[in-house]
Amino acid sequence: MDLATEVTPSEAGTILTVDLAAIVANWQTLRVVCGDAECAAVVKADAYGLGLGPVVKALYEAGCKTFFVAHAFEGRAARAIAPDAAIFVLNGMRPNTAPLYADFNLAPVLCSVPEIEDWGQYCAVTGRRTPEGGLLPAAFRLETGLNQLGLKPYDLEHGIHLSHLFDVTLVMTQLARAEHGEAIAKQIEKFEIMRMRLPKARASIANSGAIFLEANPLYDVVRPGYALYGGNPTPGRPNPMKPVVRLESQVIQVRILEPGERVGEDQGWAARGPRRISTISAGTADGIPQSLTKTKNGAGGAAIVQGKRCPYIGGVGMDLVAVDTSDSGYIERGDIVELIGPSITIDDFAAAAGVSGYEILTRLGQRCHRRYQKL
Repeated sequence: MDLATEVTPSEAGTILTVDLAAIVANWQTLRVVCGDAECAAVVKADAYGLGLGPVVKALYEAGCKTFFVAHAFEGRAARAIAPDAAIFVLNGMRPNTAPLYADFNLAPVLCSVPEIEDWGQYCAVTGRRTPEGGLLPAAFRLETGLNQLGLKPYDLEHGIHLSHLFDVTLVMTQLARAEHGEAIAKQIEKFEIMRMRLPKARASIANSGAIFLEANPLYDVVRPGYALYGGNPTPGRPNPMKPVVRLESQVIQVRILEPGERVGEDQGWAARGPRRISTISAGTADGIPQSLTKTKNGAGGAAIVQGKRCPYIGGVGMDLVAVDTSDSGYIERGDIVELIGPSITIDDFAAAAGVSGYEILTRLGQRCHRRYQKL
């Protein structure tokens, strides 16, 4: 059962609205920013939790022709929607999975010598070709400083020796976060040297944040992810992206507390005077981090109830969280609460919880009712 599509609004504790038109608009904005570089789309992790199928369909119909996923099964799902797109699988090629890549014309991003050898051997032994009759595609991921996945210079030389067996259409690397400017400069320098060993392959280095870095070469293909989904790729500056998600819940009970009464399983919040609290039908299983009520500065997060910011109190349970609605207008069971939306962006929500926006997006629970807007 796919809860995200089968649960109805009346059954759901939370409703996640995804604006597909905004995702397309964000991709179009990035395409303009990137100039001559092709603007691809990263749709791994179920399109950052928002639904790979609807997101790929919307972007493909808008003209996006290159997609990046993390796993082959995601690539297979994307291929069913985008029959002639280039689809790259970022996490490399697992043992004994080469036929899957060939069957669905997926390009493995080869990150190690064993992967290169496996792909080369498969291509040589089977003689498989693309639907157009060309060599099967692949990409090389170059290790330039993160030390997670990728080819060091000596690995690359071995890969080049076998690269006549398949078509290396792309060389790429992953950059450090934008705040590590000195590290990024060193990465770019290493990448520039290594990529010249495959001069016919297109090059890719820029993710969402790197697109907006000054003096960062965009090369041939850019790989935005977070920015597509409304996250700010320029921290500390106004967000150039349109908001994409809205997360709402309902009040399921309202009660008045006397001074000294406590809230939640951890009993960490006590009323300092008469307070009116509202319990809403959302919790960690819906993607609400426990840290929203336990931030270092004590500020915590807030929800929007009747147009007022109401702080989370008493800890976040699996299914429930309480907010202090004492300063709001009249509240009753069934009222809608904005958790993420026009007043609280993804970045605001993440900052209040002390986590990244990536984590928030991909945590949004499958038991939310997910609805899509196209206009």
